[in-house]
Amino acid sequence: MEVNPLSIILVKSDSKGDRLLFRYPYTLPQQFQTSVTPARKTPYSLIHTGDDILQNAPPSNICFDQLYGISDKDLATLFAVKSELCNQKFELKVNDVRFVSHPTLLRSDHGSDQKSSDIQINVVFALHAQASSSVVKCYYELSKRIGIALIYEERRDGYFSREIKTMVAVMDENSALQEQEQPTSATGTGGSVGSGSGTGPTGTSGQTVVTNAAATAAGIAVGVFDTILKNTTLAQFIKTIYHDLCTTGLLNVTMNQTVTLSFCLPQKAHQFHKKGMAVEPETIDRCLDSLKPYHGMLLLVDPSELFDCVPPSGANMLLQLIEVYNPLKSLQNMASDAELLIDYVYQIVGHLVYWAKATIIYPLCETNVYVIAPDAQLNIHSNLSDKFGTKFPGMSLFEVISDFSLPTSIGHLTTPLQHPARQGRLAQMVLWMLQHHLLMQLHTYVQFVANLDGIEEEEFETGRSSAERVHHPIHLLYGSSAPSASSSQPLAVPSGGNRKHSLSEDRYSDSLSALLTTAASVTSNTRPSSASHRSNISHSSVGGLQTASSTDNDESIASNDDDDKLKRLLAAFPEPDRKAVARIPAASNPEDLALMVRLWKAGYFKGEHHLEEIMYFENLRRSQLLQLVDKFREVLIIYETEDPAIASLYADHPVE
Repeated sequence: MEVNPLSIILVKSDSKGDRLLFRYPYTLPQQFQTSVTPARKTPYSLIHTGDDILQNAPPSNICFDQLYGISDKDLATLFAVKSELCNQKFELKVNDVRFVSHPTLLRSDHGSDQKSSDIQINVVFALHAQASSSVVKCYYELSKRIGIALIYEERRDGYFSREIKTMVAVMDENSALQEQEQPTSATGTGGSVGSGSGTGPTGTSGQTVVTNAAATAAGIAVGVFDTILKNTTLAQFIKTIYHDLCTTGLLNVTMNQTVTLSFCLPQKAHQFHKKGMAVEPETIDRCLDSLKPYHGMLLLVDPSELFDCVPPSGANMLLQLIEVYNPLKSLQNMASDAELLIDYVYQIVGHLVYWAKATIIYPLCETNVYVIAPDAQLNIHSNLSDKFGTKFPGMSLFEVISDFSLPTSIGHLTTPLQHPARQGRLAQMVLWMLQHHLLMQLHTYVQFVANLDGIEEEEFETGRSSAERVHHPIHLLYGSSAPSASSSQPLAVPSGGNRKHSLSEDRYSDSLSALLTTAASVTSNTRPSSASHRSNISHSSVGGLQTASSTDNDESIASNDDDDKLKRLLAAFPEPDRKAVARIPAASNPEDLALMVRLWKAGYFKGEHHLEEIMYFENLRRSQLLQLVDKFREVLIIYETEDPAIASLYADHPVE
């Protein structure tokens, strides 16, 4: 996909007629001027062009990436549109060239007759016919902005009217000179016209005469446009736009020393960092829509180059953000340090990413895992190795990047015994490789997958054990939580509950034995006539029994509360998933199960959210998440892949 324009054409239409005022480029490339077509041996011979299928090839109006084969008069006729077609998109395809523009109607107040002072302005971009719709849309937007700027300057001080007068005067003067030279050429110097260029095809056929005549006409047009380019700032403005679009895709030009036109062609601008790859605006929009506060920003250029792409109204906020910029900080932290709203930071960062001045990363830390990017420019013709050696003397790019052939974290490449300066140097090298799109970060994602193997057998065994437990005598004492000796499978209730019941049983038996012993001793030493003494003994004995019963009841209630809580938590899962989770030993811990259910309900275990995102939105530590995943590893699987929001900027449509 070719994104460079073939030509920029300026056409006007008013009461004085239609006129092509200027086009750029207007000179044929040197390769075309020096090319020689095969000469014919006789006027009747044919030139062999190869296979017969090529003889029926459609005509082309592109020569060495420039517009060719359409005269200025035809271009003026095509693009001098009527007022009904103004202020809307204009698109025309001729052979292999697509013309895109936004015709603008300029109503001037300088004339007494309002109708005669109306001027239709059309700034047309000639593109390759196979240009994508996004490229066509960008050029249409640029044509619209140029038209708006011309209207503003015309209303301010009549800028466009002055430029038109200068251009038309040059053309009229050149036409007068041609008319004076025509009689001389017609009286016998026609041969000099055919040999004027000296570089055209030779021979005596009519085609040679036509070619030479076209070359002569092209030479005259070159002289006219050269003069216009020297005498008008509007022509210089168009020339600057063409060269900036073909080199960087970034525009920051001023019209009439007043209006600054800023524009970015992202399909071209991002090729500066990724040769041969075209990043579509829709891709950038998807990335910016996925921007989160925990993301970070990495500048791709020097901070001094950022202010060229930001309008004056946003320069102050950009300066505040650059003062606190740090690739180790998140966007939220930078917004807090710069005292800016996070929404403003999103807008600034999105603007810098669109203009290929910055990229989105996760803040640099030791736990970040990186791997070599799939489109890393590491071929033998790349100059990145020399740049790396200049930036980090004594270091080899291929040696350093080989550590990331497999996914590796920064922490694995450093040790606590290393000097801090060496660790900082490694961080700088990682940032440099991220700036040049050599590394890609991988994140850990969690997917919930229920393991249903063996659940049917467990249900059968559990059902049989429950039937036996109903007829067991101890069931009347302990209820449904009584341990079953005949069951070979663990119950889906906390194992701690059974232990609490057994401890209560021991304490109850000990208290009961002590109570009986005390009562026997008191009875043997008490006289039958001492009724009050018997009453005191009776009250003390009952008090001891109530104390033991109270302790047992509290622990039984706590155990029942845990059981009820676990049942409520497990009820959040569907039936098959509930059984798979209940089999896991960690499910008997209410705290672990509560965290598991909370994250499952929030949708974090669908493989769409990485650990860093879960940590930020749920206010958790990485160790907590990793421990939870390990405890429930029977139903939670993890895998590492790139963040879709960031990965979309690494590999997109290749330029054909």
